[in-house]
Amino acid sequence: MIVLEDGCLSVSGAMTMATAAALLEEGRRLVSKAVNRVDLSAVGEADSCGLAVLLEWARVKGQPLALSGVPASLQALAALYDLDGVLGLTTPQAS
Repeated sequence: MIVLEDGCLSVSGAMTMATAAALLEEGRRLVSKAVNRVDLSAVGEADSCGLAVLLEWARVKGQPLALSGVPASLQALAALYDLDGVLGLTTPQAS
């Protein structure tokens, strides 16, 4: 489920192959509005299809998404596919 409130797009439930098509379409419609942040803290399960959904939303928005509450599984997949920087999930390296 997706809710847009005060510029924050909140996603809850699963972001998997079974839910990706619905999330993709609903998110495309909402992301083109005034979305400042995407909150994933209520996402229970995520796979590579969830990662693909986030990448498409960023493409539609025309810039990286400001993500919060990203599940460890999505962070690991993004790092595995070298997409963590594209999604803004990298942390600055200490010098």
